[in-house]
Amino acid sequence: MWNPTRKYTDRPAIILGIETSCDDTGCGIVDTAGKILGEVINSQHLTHLKYGGIIPTIAGNMHRQRITAVCEDALKSANLRLRDIDAIATTTKPGLPLSLAVGNTFGKYLSRISNKPYIPIHHMEAHALTVRMEERIDFPYLVLLVSGGHSLLVIVENVNQFYTLGTTLDNAPGEIFDKIARRLKLANISEFSHMSGGQAIEMAANKATNPKKFVFEPAMTGRRNCQFSFSGISNKALRYILKQEKEFAIDGNTIIPDVYNLCAALQIAVVKHMCLRTQRAMEFINNLNLISPEKRTLVVSGGVACNNFLAKALEIVCLEKSFKFVRTPPRLCNDNGVMIAWNGVERWIANVGVIRNRDEIEMIAVEKKVPLGESWIERVQDANIKCKLVKLKGLCD
Repeated sequence: MWNPTRKYTDRPAIILGIETSCDDTGCGIVDTAGKILGEVINSQHLTHLKYGGIIPTIAGNMHRQRITAVCEDALKSANLRLRDIDAIATTTKPGLPLSLAVGNTFGKYLSRISNKPYIPIHHMEAHALTVRMEERIDFPYLVLLVSGGHSLLVIVENVNQFYTLGTTLDNAPGEIFDKIARRLKLANISEFSHMSGGQAIEMAANKATNPKKFVFEPAMTGRRNCQFSFSGISNKALRYILKQEKEFAIDGNTIIPDVYNLCAALQIAVVKHMCLRTQRAMEFINNLNLISPEKRTLVVSGGVACNNFLAKALEIVCLEKSFKFVRTPPRLCNDNGVMIAWNGVERWIANVGVIRNRDEIEMIAVEKKVPLGESWIERVQDANIKCKLVKLKGLCD
């Protein structure tokens, strides 16, 4: 039976994390020493690829079918039983409600039958903190969270305190990459057929011979804030595709002639936009001395953080602005149970958000949309920081 007086320092506490915010069923087991004891993830990628996007009802049903086996297999891989776990951490926000509900219901069930505390997790907070499992990074630090559903610039003050400097006004970068990849029919090219849209765009861009053939106007240059907008870039890419299809009488499964050059130009446009907003966030922090010079760090995380071109560009910006650059390991950038378990570890150690009362646990509900921490968006806007993107030498020449 769980002993509420036992301190985590008696031995490393063990947290089981469950992730079902979108289309991956993940379970990770991590201890308070930062050791990954077990992990299993079941991806629905190939299923949804056939439909050209994630179908919420299908995602929810697949989570329901697989979550028991995923968690059992994670425990087996760690050579542990449920009684050995100190707390259950589960993603409860934000995400697809049908998917989140499966994880929340199962997580509360495990908490109930084992009489263990429950730790509800904010999905984006988990992405923001995961890097601390791999590398010592002191609070506060700046994080760029970019994925298929989000684009955020956030100051991470501590485990439970976040300040959002900017978010997307429309689409997320990963969503744009997926949309354009489908429109370009990249899945019909054998080497890209099993990749996500973002992976396919990056690999196709590497084959470009003339990225400057397609011109994308810089987005939102007149707005001195850290907000993102990718819809204009997306619409311009779609117009280029239509133009080539008409010019070369393309139909059916045929690929446009300049597919690689367009992928490269699109990638450059998206990355430049992200870098400019991130640079302004750095200058905002520097001007107000919100982070002491020796601790200034930029962390990039989320699925799009796997993009090597983006990482190289951000590294250049960091060098220019005297920030240390840290990328969350690619294996932990995509949705997974380990990052949820680690957020649970952080909260366990800080004793923040660990729910022990059974009635309170049963009342925890999922939330589709929820902000990350306190909004400082207007504060950045009021700072009115003029910003010219540093030259990304060797990348966008």
